[in-house]
Amino acid sequence: MNGNIRIASVAVATPPYCINQAQAEAFLIKHYSDSLSQKSLSLVRKIFAHPSVLRRHLAVDDLECLVNEHPDSRIARYTHWTISLSSQAIVQALTQIGLTVDAVSGSVVNTCTGYICPGISTYLIEKLGLPDHIRAHDLVGSGCGGAVPNLQICEDMLKGTGEGVVVSVSAEICSATFQMADDLSLIISNAIFADGASASVLWRRPEGLELVASASRYDPKSREDIRYIYKHGQLHNQISASLPEIVSKNVAKVVMDLLKPRGLRIDDIKHWAFHPGGEKVINAIRNEMGISEARLHVTRDVLSKYGNMSSPTVFFVLREILNNGIAPGDWCMMVAFGAGLCAHAFLLRV
Repeated sequence: MNGNIRIASVAVATPPYCINQAQAEAFLIKHYSDSLSQKSLSLVRKIFAHPSVLRRHLAVDDLECLVNEHPDSRIARYTHWTISLSSQAIVQALTQIGLTVDAVSGSVVNTCTGYICPGISTYLIEKLGLPDHIRAHDLVGSGCGGAVPNLQICEDMLKGTGEGVVVSVSAEICSATFQMADDLSLIISNAIFADGASASVLWRRPEGLELVASASRYDPKSREDIRYIYKHGQLHNQISASLPEIVSKNVAKVVMDLLKPRGLRIDDIKHWAFHPGGEKVINAIRNEMGISEARLHVTRDVLSKYGNMSSPTVFFVLREILNNGIAPGDWCMMVAFGAGLCAHAFLLRV
């Protein structure tokens, strides 16, 4: 043991149902073309044909269940799949490092796509047989950026403790917020969002990815540019056309909050794990920060294979980076952003 807290392992999980963009477009046209203007129909065809997203996983048995889904059925589906996917990811993350659930001393679960009380944590304690005396916390409302505040809390939980590990879990069923209308925000949302979960194990042993430092920034005046809003008692995603510019400027600020005090430059960071918020957002961040395309390959690859799963997506990127290999001493920057408007970053190193 030493004083440094590290990410010991990362695992992810997705539901088995997978669709490509042509199937998703056909579904929307079949059921909602009568309520869409000609302009919106043209946008649907253009957006769904874009190669930045090729396929996505959804927590359904069939797309037809999304049509007029009853709110009670929707929250039941959300509850089932958040617990199922979170459990899979936790077990995989523990197994990777030879641990069982008995070693877990704490957990933090974040989500923004549904609300249940008690939270997801209590169901995971029951399903996995986690110790009933662990510290368990549920975070809601952090949006796509929620994975990094989650890590910050996990880090705080481990400071000053002895043996034991803390599990950080992000679980989102974006399909449980599905809505469709003659609204650009909903058209874009239905073209990129998907379902999934991630789990990472944190400990104070010398192996793993060191949590060096983190930073957060909030821009409340831009709250309306990215958020969920309630209409008729149900969540509707709201995204503005100016989002890429707003996100890129806030991301650049929070990254420099970590680099400047340490005398580091953008080029010193070899590995970048960005939340893949969409093609235009990625491009805006690239242009604002001057990051080379080569450093964005993994972020774009995850967007292509999985779409935007909200908060767990940045861990899908980090997992791919780890699978590709990080050399000792390499710096890695993990960046997530979303509702609030918020931007978070964690500086990591092997």
